Amino acid sequence: MTAKSDFTTEEWQLVLEAPPSAGMIVVTAQRGGSFRETIAIAKAYVEARQQHGESELLDEIVAAKPERDHSHYHSPEELKEHGLQHLRDAIALLESKATRAEVDDYRQFIVTLTHKVAAAHREHGVGISEPEQAAIDDITKALASR
Repeated sequence: MTAKSDFTTEEWQLVLEAPPSAGMIVVTAQRGGSFRETIAIAKAYVEARQQHGESELLDEIVAAKPERDHSHYHSPEELKEHGLQHLRDAIALLESKATRAEVDDYRQFIVTLTHKVAAAHREHGVGISEPEQAAIDDITKALASR
């Protein structure tokens, strides 16, 4: 089992920041609903905490306050590109230190989080808009194994 103690402070920060980064990519994919969508990130953490025990690593990640990257971006596109790289870097790090099951649990947590964010605000009567789905698809690709 992999735990927080297996990571440096900087590595752990990377692992903690990646899920909220994915959420923010979806939040900024389309205008409107950002308040509800941001709240959905926190709710995803609460729900994941309730599934405590399956992965020590994921338990430690969701027990921590969602950390966000405090960089300032000039556009949603810049935020997205940086966020996708952040996801790729976090997965590469986890693949080098964690078990395959732990990495898969981390990926699933992020994908679930992005769907909750997208569904938090109906855009023109649609649960998940095309731009949000495209963002989720990009996130899923970034999370894929190398």
